[in-house]
Amino acid sequence: MVYSLQLPAWFAASYLRGQSCDLVVYATLCIKIRQSSYSNQAYRTSFIFAPAMYNAIRRILFLFPPESIHYFLMNSLKALCSIGLIRKLIAWYFSPNDNRLNTTELHLKFQNPVGLGAGFDKNAKWIRELATLGFGFVEIGTVTPLPQKGNEKPRLFRLPKDSALINRMGFNNDGVQAVVERLKKWRSGNQSTSRHLIVGGNIGKNKVTSNEDAWKDYESCFKELHPYVDYFVVNVSSPNTPGLRELQEKESLRKILRHLQMINNGKARSKPILLKISPDLMQDQIDDILELALEIKLDGLVCTNTTVSRAGLLTRKDEIEKIGQGGLSGKPIRERSTLIIEYIHKKTEGEIPIIASGGIFTGAHAKEKLNVGADLVQVWTGFIYEGPAIVKKICNSLK
Repeated sequence: MVYSLQLPAWFAASYLRGQSCDLVVYATLCIKIRQSSYSNQAYRTSFIFAPAMYNAIRRILFLFPPESIHYFLMNSLKALCSIGLIRKLIAWYFSPNDNRLNTTELHLKFQNPVGLGAGFDKNAKWIRELATLGFGFVEIGTVTPLPQKGNEKPRLFRLPKDSALINRMGFNNDGVQAVVERLKKWRSGNQSTSRHLIVGGNIGKNKVTSNEDAWKDYESCFKELHPYVDYFVVNVSSPNTPGLRELQEKESLRKILRHLQMINNGKARSKPILLKISPDLMQDQIDDILELALEIKLDGLVCTNTTVSRAGLLTRKDEIEKIGQGGLSGKPIRERSTLIIEYIHKKTEGEIPIIASGGIFTGAHAKEKLNVGADLVQVWTGFIYEGPAIVKKICNSLK
């Protein structure tokens, strides 16, 4: 017996900024529930977003500019999730929903340890939709006090041979006030109709702000976002804002982090503050950060951001040179990220909680990070290459 629910094709035309034409995409969602002949009469589900189909879908998606298709697909998912029945079906299919995956870290209760790293939902536009895909936590941002357009396009590039991306986005975002308004709306309404989701706020400085005044930008974002996010990540490690990585020096960090801690301690309820570090740090620089983190009792580290290194890539050298500057993410940084996590865990005897980020595509990659000392894991590039079932696949391997 076959029961078939077929929704009308979604017809959408979206003007692609920076492109000379419109992109018209037709998407049809078909859900077929087939009664099996098994003795237990179990139901089997066929879904267009099943992992086995994603490789074929990805080849089509990769025909379009990365940044444009990113926004189009997420806005299409948002349209689908605006229909309650469809949202529930998507959540039923993609969410792990297993209490064995529940974990408490940073004094927060996570439904599962697999999160989405900053940069995917910079402006808190798709929190409900990402919760529907099963993420245990989502980190929004990087958010700056004032809106900024970021660097010139194109600024996001795929390296399929390396399962990697290069980006030089430059903290493009709508500014902290716009993000706060979206978070308010989600907290007051959408949260009641979706899974409980931990939301982190990744904060940075505006490009026009000098490093001497950077602490003021971090303060502004921290104060505005504090009532609406569950934890904070201080981003001083992006390679795409000129001079930003200089803030990873010990005394610059001390000034920013101690100031945020002072504000945090004055709140009725303090929020965990973490620092995101670069994979390009030398060992003595890592040691300085660890010494400071232990001294001021920092709540945790996110390891790691993107790298400026291009070592060991399979993509042709001339293609890499044509792309130019930017941070590399994906499988090429997996090993370096893991080594840093292992070093930090051993050096601090596990005293500093770690969120692992860098080259996580599979359950095996997540286990690798957790086994060397990470407490939680984040995906980003892996989400692009593995598809919307990545959370469930990783969680299934962690049970």
